[in-house]
Amino acid sequence: MQFVYHVSSGDSTLQVEGELHKYLFKVRRMTNGSLLNFRNLKDDILYKYSIDFIDKKRASLTLVDSKKYPVLPSLDLHVGWCIVDTKSIEKILPHLNEIGISQITFIQSDFSQKNYKPNLERLEKILINSSGQCGRSNLLKIDFCQNIETFLDKYTDTFILDFSENRLENSTKVETILVGPEGGFSDRERELFVKTKVFGFDSKLILKSETAVMATASKILL
Repeated sequence: MQFVYHVSSGDSTLQVEGELHKYLFKVRRMTNGSLLNFRNLKDDILYKYSIDFIDKKRASLTLVDSKKYPVLPSLDLHVGWCIVDTKSIEKILPHLNEIGISQITFIQSDFSQKNYKPNLERLEKILINSSGQCGRSNLLKIDFCQNIETFLDKYTDTFILDFSENRLENSTKVETILVGPEGGFSDRERELFVKTKVFGFDSKLILKSETAVMATASKILL
């Protein structure tokens, strides 16, 4: 764990209760006098606190030091991801956060199953835990879009990941890329794409949607 998240990080004192209390003092077994790094994931500042008081349900910590210490992705990558099974999204989201994607916009596409609706509160909790593990000092942004047409109208310089002889290479300069759901894009949606902006992988294997998102982010960012 690189740091602990607390919304009030930066205050002169912190009160810790609930799940965080259980994690710090039953799982991590922290003791009085121990020093802990905290972030609020808003200001890029790393706050150091000393544990002053612990009882069975709460603890009190005092701020002893702070420094501006941004740990951020080296590139900005925005992924438009057509909605798939929410379990698949939640499983891979921490890895996408660690790789350094800046933003994911979840899109209802023709082949997205309409009963899949990602829970924003749950996704944010997953991202907070992931950032604490990898050290990232800001949160991957989450947005939603009603369809591919609206997404492409808003992000006019979008690249498309699909079947294509144009290969997605490490040197390809991409700021926004669209990845389809299980089953890919419909013929109607493909008619919306600018052919020169459609890229594919040099592989004959069919990738699951979440594998394609991971491979795309890795290709561009790492």
